[in-house]
Amino acid sequence: MATADRMPPIAAEKMTADQKKAAEEFAAGRGYSARGPFAVMLRSPEVMLRAKAMGDYLRFRNVLPKRVSEMVILITAREWTQQYEWAYHYGFALEEGLAKPTIEAIAEGRRPEGMKEDEAAAYDFSIELHRTRRVSDVTYARALKLFGEQGIVDLIGVSGYYTFNAMMMNVARSKVDIDKVPPLQKFPE
Repeated sequence: MATADRMPPIAAEKMTADQKKAAEEFAAGRGYSARGPFAVMLRSPEVMLRAKAMGDYLRFRNVLPKRVSEMVILITAREWTQQYEWAYHYGFALEEGLAKPTIEAIAEGRRPEGMKEDEAAAYDFSIELHRTRRVSDVTYARALKLFGEQGIVDLIGVSGYYTFNAMMMNVARSKVDIDKVPPLQKFPE
């Protein structure tokens, strides 16, 4: 299987006027140029800017505890074997206080032991959602008790948004520009 990056970042001199405008707006809001999924989405500037707006909320301002939010992102990266997402959010998860053994278990595709109550609820919710495309009443009630309805919506939103990003980068075969994080192993098919 070929592993060449199908949609690498677009050189500034090759961007259309709409792409340049979107790239400038992105950089002004985030403080860095479009990379990862945004480098792919720049081929459709409106998609990129709308995804950025959603991502600004889901990544930086959702109501979940930050370590839980980062754990859900890692679960999504694991479910999609998305190396770029995994490489970036591995460090963010550690910074937010997610235990390294929890991260390692997620990388191996197994349920972590010793999770905090909110982590366990978010883990079960996310895994059930990714794997069954729905959530049981028991799993829903547990998450609702801990996170409330807005937290449930944000939990779904983080899973969905990072699935969207994973799809973009898996199709584009986006290259990871961090080498200090061990890559995810592909799940057997």
